[in-house]
Amino acid sequence: MTPDTAGQTPARAIADGYTCDGAALELGTVLVDGACDTEARVRIPLATLNRHGLVAGATGTGKTKTLQAMAGQLSDAGVPVLLADVKGDLSGMVRAGEGNEKVDARARDTGDDWTPTAYPVQFLSLGDGGVAVPVRATITDFGPILLSKVLGLNATQESTLGLIFHWADQKQLPLLDTKDLRAVIQHLLSDEGKAELKGIGGVSASTAGVILRALVNLEAQGGDTFFGEPEFDPADLMREIDGKGVVTLLELAERASSPVLFSTFLMWLLAELYDELPEAGDLDKPKLVFFFDEAHLLFADASKAFLERIEQTVKLIRSKGVGVFFCTQLPTDVPNEVLSQLGARVQHALRAFTPEDQKALNRTVKTYPRSDVYDLETALTSLGTGEAIVTVLSERGAPTPVAWTRLRAPRSLMSAIGDEAVTEAARQSPLHAKYGEMVDRDSAYEQLARRMAEAAGVEAAPAPAPGTPAPAPPPAAPPAREAAEGGLFAKFGDFLKSPTGKQITNTVTREITRSLFGTRRRR
Repeated sequence: MTPDTAGQTPARAIADGYTCDGAALELGTVLVDGACDTEARVRIPLATLNRHGLVAGATGTGKTKTLQAMAGQLSDAGVPVLLADVKGDLSGMVRAGEGNEKVDARARDTGDDWTPTAYPVQFLSLGDGGVAVPVRATITDFGPILLSKVLGLNATQESTLGLIFHWADQKQLPLLDTKDLRAVIQHLLSDEGKAELKGIGGVSASTAGVILRALVNLEAQGGDTFFGEPEFDPADLMREIDGKGVVTLLELAERASSPVLFSTFLMWLLAELYDELPEAGDLDKPKLVFFFDEAHLLFADASKAFLERIEQTVKLIRSKGVGVFFCTQLPTDVPNEVLSQLGARVQHALRAFTPEDQKALNRTVKTYPRSDVYDLETALTSLGTGEAIVTVLSERGAPTPVAWTRLRAPRSLMSAIGDEAVTEAARQSPLHAKYGEMVDRDSAYEQLARRMAEAAGVEAAPAPAPGTPAPAPPPAAPPAREAAEGGLFAKFGDFLKSPTGKQITNTVTREITRSLFGTRRRR
């Protein structure tokens, strides 16, 4: 390496941009021409973590270990962390790491006084049937916008679902689980309920049938066990034990077949945090750091309204002291409007095997500040495992120089501890007593059943016991009827686009959107 005009080596000149007075996450050391300088440190000031970030890279490049190392340092600093553990690889954070030649070599390269460390971890699973404490949300609190994303509805169907939520809200019919929503839709399509549609614009029978079938598909994937009570309180993410921030691992291996559900659930949690937390202003460290793994699933096939609300949430939640890191393979997986809000970039190696890969590589290079030291296009395809191209925001809010960084090794165990160990740890958690058993209280399904029974002059069936499967929906309309109703569906879509339809939709949106995603605020 040759000194620069100030007498510094290129590595030291780059590291000068990463100096800070306050506490910081130590990412690693600068690498130039294949050599590490242990004094050229790359770090992220804790005070800038609420400016959000991106951790990206191809499979097998070390993203998971980067998340693990960052989460461990945050915990040491007293900052709670939420991590989506999609593959179960992060459960080892509950145990101290094990040294070996590779870890020792990495510690020497990065100037790290590596010490095996275990962290306080709480394990969660989506709904019943997982290995950890089940977490749930009610249909009402999840809201029509997020639920439409889970069900794969189009814009017109999303509007219809919003109208259904509005009616149930006005009639004070709690939508706690999928059978409640199904009962409401069936009631509105019945002879008894059609008269009640006049004030909300009407619901097409074919559209309602689409929503019902989507609910059945969700139940077939086990998604119905996620909706219900007791509902998870996001405040349970904000915990410390003996001065260390609690690391919450959302175990998602058993939900691999329903990725849209867990990505949308993470967005619901983020929206709930925004609603619940007070304004915090500038803090020395964040209140919580939220790692949003498999972020591409959140944005894929998302409606314009959904994307706008994600952008709003990311912009606004920083004032609540929450930092969000999106984790994905390519920066291009994240829309530009969201990507522009991410102050820190930790980019692991990219592959350029296809024309599409090359296009993504070129676009990625353009998102970084200009570098006089590295050819970024070459660097991004030459990074070794556990290395990344980094740029963050300095304490004064300016982008730091681009740094080819050899990253520190995690101090916790870098392997899974197994489902049995996770389940045992979950049972010992105080959250198990709070969320372990599902509660099925009186709600829309039971109330509508009583109403129909009273009208028929018979005794209503008792409320189902917890865990009782929801009744099956009625059979779909025959093809001839669906064809006949297709015109009604088209007319309804045209109506929503008309001035009158837009006015009604805006009124409904104001009624049900108590937060950015239409979720019900807690009282």
